[in-house]
Amino acid sequence: MPAAMTSLMPGFALGLSLILAIGAQNAFVLRQGLRRAHVGAVVLTCAASDAVLIAAGVAGFGWLVEAAPWIAPVMTWGGAAFLVVYGALSFRNAARGGETLEGAGQGAGTRRAAVATCLVLTWANPHVYLDTVVLLGSVASTYPDPALFGAGAVAASFTFFAALGYGARALSPLFARARAWRVLDAVVGATMWALALMLVLT
Repeated sequence: MPAAMTSLMPGFALGLSLILAIGAQNAFVLRQGLRRAHVGAVVLTCAASDAVLIAAGVAGFGWLVEAAPWIAPVMTWGGAAFLVVYGALSFRNAARGGETLEGAGQGAGTRRAAVATCLVLTWANPHVYLDTVVLLGSVASTYPDPALFGAGAVAASFTFFAALGYGARALSPLFARARAWRVLDAVVGATMWALALMLVLT
């Protein structure tokens, strides 16, 4: 295996493993993909945000998280509050029902609103900093080429979010039925509330 690959591939593998789990950000990207609403902007926002955080971790700025201890509780409670509200809205959508894939373009919101929601779901989540800045940054330092390790992690992020956002279209036949949307909204709502609980308890 070429020397460069000994850093690049492990970075890709670790980066991919950290973002595979269902979370607020992934659930939002999936929903936007199903609705075919501003998918490109949402995918780019998520991946670019990860790239910035990973670069910061690889560059050795993980100490910022420890240098400003007040940041953690503010982000924790702010992120939890947002997740509770977002979850409540999802439960409301599930109770109302009536949405189908054919009507996805209606009420999809603006691109600015989608990007803003995506930014909050990303940057207001303390676990994002632990995964990217702290964990990836510290692991990268143990490899021959930390920059290539970080590049692999960034590539994993772009690959995953593009696959999630645009691959969601394969589920179009299922989400042509209103009931599928109600189930999705209920699952998203439960996920948001579970994540909010985890934030305040950990």
